[in-house]
Amino acid sequence: MSTTASTTVTLADLTRMLRESAGEEEGVDLDGDVLDTPFIDLGYDSLALLQVIGQIQREYGIAIPDDAIVDAETPGALLALINTDSAARAA
Repeated sequence: MSTTASTTVTLADLTRMLRESAGEEEGVDLDGDVLDTPFIDLGYDSLALLQVIGQIQREYGIAIPDDAIVDAETPGALLALINTDSAARAA
């Protein structure tokens, strides 16, 4: 499959992958306003995030260095990292 435009990973895409990879912690509403909520507060540790990064790389073909997730502490920060990389690759 070849695309001419960059693919944007949305918050809905990310929360779907979080649920698929690591489930959803009781009492956490991933459908709410979680863009700036730290992953740790959402119940996801670094292992869960590595699983999601792997899934993003497989589904979207976006290469993300494993150490980059250390700086992406929230869904918003991770999406910015992913989509900036995706846009740079498409340019």
